[in-house]
Amino acid sequence: METEEEDSGGWDFLDWLGPDTSATVFHLLDDPADLARVGAVSRSWRRFGTLLPPIPCYCPQLGRSLSSTPPLVFHPSHAVIENGFSKRLCRRICPEAASFTRAVVVTRSPPPAASASESSQDAECRAREGEHAAYSYLLGALVSAKPAMDLIMRCVGASSTDFFPDESMENTLVPHEWVNHHHSYWSSGGKDDPDAPESLTYRLSSDLCLIDEIRVRPYKAAFQNGHPIYSSKAVRIRLGHSKLDPGTETFVSAENENLTAIADENYTWTYTSPEFPMLQENVLQTFKLPRPALCIGGIVKIELLGRLQKQSTDDRYYICVCHVQVMGRSLSPDLMIDISDPADYSNLKYLPGAGNLRPEDLLSSDAKEDSSDWRSLVSRYRQMRELAMVYMLLGPVQFVDEQDEAEADLPHML
Repeated sequence: METEEEDSGGWDFLDWLGPDTSATVFHLLDDPADLARVGAVSRSWRRFGTLLPPIPCYCPQLGRSLSSTPPLVFHPSHAVIENGFSKRLCRRICPEAASFTRAVVVTRSPPPAASASESSQDAECRAREGEHAAYSYLLGALVSAKPAMDLIMRCVGASSTDFFPDESMENTLVPHEWVNHHHSYWSSGGKDDPDAPESLTYRLSSDLCLIDEIRVRPYKAAFQNGHPIYSSKAVRIRLGHSKLDPGTETFVSAENENLTAIADENYTWTYTSPEFPMLQENVLQTFKLPRPALCIGGIVKIELLGRLQKQSTDDRYYICVCHVQVMGRSLSPDLMIDISDPADYSNLKYLPGAGNLRPEDLLSSDAKEDSSDWRSLVSRYRQMRELAMVYMLLGPVQFVDEQDEAEADLPHML
C-alpha cells in the first residue's frame, strides 16, 4: 500500500532522514518480517530495503507464513545491496555465517564473458549483487517452516569403545534396544575418573545444514543387577568441517574403530553449544539449541561430559548410548559450500533452481551446456544423496559374532 505523501508528491521519511541515517535505523531491524513490513510502506522504502518472499517462509512473530510459494528472498535494489542488509541480518541471526569469506551465485548456464569495456566498478557491482542474492536466500532458509528430520548419514568415530565391534557406535543409528537377538548400544571404555568425557562424531547427509536439536537415549543395562542406566552428566554439541582432503574421510567399520580420524586437529568447529544436563533415564532426551545453528561442513561431534554410573563387576565408570538423532534441515542443493581457503574459511554458493531439479536432471548434470562450477557442485550433491540413500537402505552395519544362538542371547558385560 503506497503512502499518501508519496502519491501526492509530499515528503518522504527516507528523504527527510537521508540515506545514512535511514540505513542506521534499518540495520537495527533483527527480524525478516520487519524488513517485509518496511517494503510494504512505499515505493521508496521498498527500493531502499524491500524483501519479497518467493520461497516458503514461516515467521514465528507473525504466527503464519509470509508466502505460500518458495525461503524468503530480498528483491534486488541498489540501496539494499550497497547497505548489505541481507548479509548483516544473516550474521546477526546466525553468527556462523561470518565464516563465509565470499558468497556468489552459480548459474546453470555459463556466465557471459567479461567485456573489455567493463570497469572494475561494474565488476564489483556484479559481485555485490551475487553476494546479496546468496545471503538473501540463506536468510529465507534460516526462517523456513520446512520440517526437521534426522540428518545423520555415517558414524565417523567414538572416543573409545569397550567391546569393539559388538558395542560399536554404529548401534546408535538403530532406534531399538534389541536387534538380531542382541542388545544394541554403544559403550565407552571404563574410567576411574567420573569426570572423564567421551564423544561421538557423525557425518551428516549434507555439507550445509541448519541444526535445531539433538536427541540422545542413554542405555539401561537390564541384564545387570539393579538395571543401571549409564548416562552422562551433560551433553554438548560441536558443528564444523573436516580439514582432511576431500575423499580421504574414513568411517567406523567392522575392522576399524577409526580413532585417528576423530582427533580435534582434523576439524574446524564453527559452533559450540552450551552444556545441557542429561537425565539418568532410559528415554530419548531432546536437547534443543538456543537457536538454530548452521553446520558448515556436515560434521557433528556430540560430547558426553561426566559419568554417573559405575559397573559393579570392575568398579569403573561407563557411558552407554542406545540411539542418537541430529534433527535439522539440509540447505542443499540450493546452497552449497566450498571449503578450500587455507585459513579454513568457506565460500557460500547459491545455485538458483537447483532444488527443483528432477532426478533425471541430477543424472545428466554433466551436460556440456552447463557451467563447470554448476556441474561440479551438482555432481557433489548427487554423490552425497546417493550415499545417503545407500546407507538408508542398507541400515547401519550389524556386527554378529560367531557364538552359538544360546550365547548370542547373553549380552556382553559392560
